Parts: sequence; structure tokens; C-alpha cells
Amino acid sequence: MKARFEKYTLEFVRPSGTSRGVLWNKNTYFVYVANGEKEVVGECALFEGLSSDDRPEYEEVLQEVCTNISYYFSHGLESLAAYPSIVFGLEQAFLRLKNKSSQCYDNAFSRGERGIPINGLIWMGTEEFMLSQIEEKLAEGFTCLKMKIGAIDFFKEFEILKNLRKRFPVEELELRVDANGAFDVKNAYNRLDELSKLDLHSIEQVIRPKQIDAMALLCRTSPLAIALDEELIGVNTRLERQSLLEQIMPQYIVLKPALVGGFKACDEWIEIAESLGISWWITSALESNVGLEAIAQYTASKNTSAFQGLGTGKLFTNNTPSALFIKEAQLWTKV
Repeated sequence: MKARFEKYTLEFVRPSGTSRGVLWNKNTYFVYVANGEKEVVGECALFEGLSSDDRPEYEEVLQEVCTNISYYFSHGLESLAAYPSIVFGLEQAFLRLKNKSSQCYDNAFSRGERGIPINGLIWMGTEEFMLSQIEEKLAEGFTCLKMKIGAIDFFKEFEILKNLRKRFPVEELELRVDANGAFDVKNAYNRLDELSKLDLHSIEQVIRPKQIDAMALLCRTSPLAIALDEELIGVNTRLERQSLLEQIMPQYIVLKPALVGGFKACDEWIEIAESLGISWWITSALESNVGLEAIAQYTASKNTSAFQGLGTGKLFTNNTPSALFIKEAQLWTKV
């Protein structure tokens, strides 16, 4: 077996606001693995400033992996747990090799027979920009919207959500919000109390990660369901995952395969969460279409009817080719 990697810079169609500032572009890595004449690709979707494996030696480790690719193919990827995005990329490539196909998973979705219900994502930005996105998503038929909050004044964001709820009752529109850790521990409960009046589905990552006791208290007392997101990053062993969820006991967890260690790691998170009565959904994290298609196929293998946080990669001007498209607020694959 042989392997090589290349760095690739994805350019945003428009600057995208996140909790880590405004993004103009995003670097990612493609790993190509060949077994005889067959060469497949996986995406090591490093998220600079967020991934736990965003380290100076990243490319050096990736080169070592490529040099010894036969070892990792036969012995597994457990020794790479500290590099979740590399595990994510290799899992894709190895699945494609084993399946002798460009698909990672063979299911009704990857065969173009079934769609995946998804939420419409409202990016951070000015009030006008956020309102325009909302109208666009509603016009496209989305019945679940997820709005990132924490970018502008909380009370303006609250008014946007309040007006939206006035137009659409909870039976017609599911509303989720993502704080990306924007709230301070001191004011978090009051914010949750206010937001709970709007019949929201849930809020992701209320406060910054690694404030375990504070997050656990919020999850016990909040009138609004809380989902852990960034809290899961860098938690790389089963024992650590079990301990984290038992301590905090959130209502939901949000799984981003590139950030939590790939599909096998997601399986483990799901198993632990379900044993504790915690629900979950899966979200992409600015991958190219290579990684995004793999995540969608994996998500479909779970046979869940809940809204997932997936898209088609149209955020980027120079994305890789894709068979993904959206029809009636569901993600589909062209075949």
C-alpha cells in the first residue's frame, strides 16, 4: 500500500462568522491511499483553532502515517486517538478501499433512495444578514432552523427568535440555537430562562468548555434543553467519555466526526449517551465535500429521523465535486 497527502485551502463564498471570529478560508488535508491500481481519498478535516490536534507537528505526523500506511490499515487507528481529524480521514479512505467503491457506507441514502432531514443553519452576522438567511431558509421549506447566537447583542437575537416564534408555532417550526460558549457562567441561567419562553428545542454549548461543574449545574436546572458540542473535543478515550457524560448529564450531544475522532468514536459516544438516556445528532464542521459525503453516509446508517446538521458544501467557491443536493429540506445523493 502507498499513501500521500496534500493540503488544500477552501475559500468561502462570503466571510463566515463563527465563535472563533470571521473565516475567509479554511485549510484541510486530503489523504490518498492506493492499494494496487485503486486509489481512494479521505479528508483529514483539521479545524484550525478548534481541533484538539491543531499542533505544529500535524503535517509531520500525517507524513509518518502515510509512510507506514500498511501498518495502520492492518493494526487499526487506536494509536492515533490524539489526532481525531487524521483518524477521520483514514477511516474514509480505508472504508472506500474495503468497499471497492467511492462510498463509505452502502445504504438507502448513498443509493439515492432516501433523504436525511436537516436543519437550516443561520450564520452569525449583522441583524440584517441573519434575517435574510432566515427568510431564505423558510422559503426553501425548512421546518427546523438552527441559529448561531452570541455575535450581536443578545436582546436583538432574542427579538429575532421571538418574532420568528410569533409567526410559526412550535408545531410548525423547530428552533435550535448554538451559543458556541458565548455566555458567561454568571448570566447563563438568566439567558436560558429568557430563551425557554420561546419554545426552543435546545441550545448548544451554553458556556465555554472545561467548566464541568458549572455545565452540570446548568443541565440539572435549565428550563431549556442543553446540548454539548465543543465540550466533546479532546475527550479521546471511552473512560473519559463515560465520565464526562455521567458528570454533566446533558439532554443532547452534538457529534462532529472530524472533531471527536471519526465514525468509530461517534459510535462509542452514541452507545454511552443512549445508555444514559441522552439523545444526539450529527453535524458537519466545514469539511469539503469529500468529508461531508462520508459524514452523510454514516449518519444515514444510523436510521435516525431527527434533524441533522448537514449541508451540501455550497459555502465554498472551490469545493470538490459532489453528488449531494437538497430537496424539500432533506439532504439527498444523486446516483
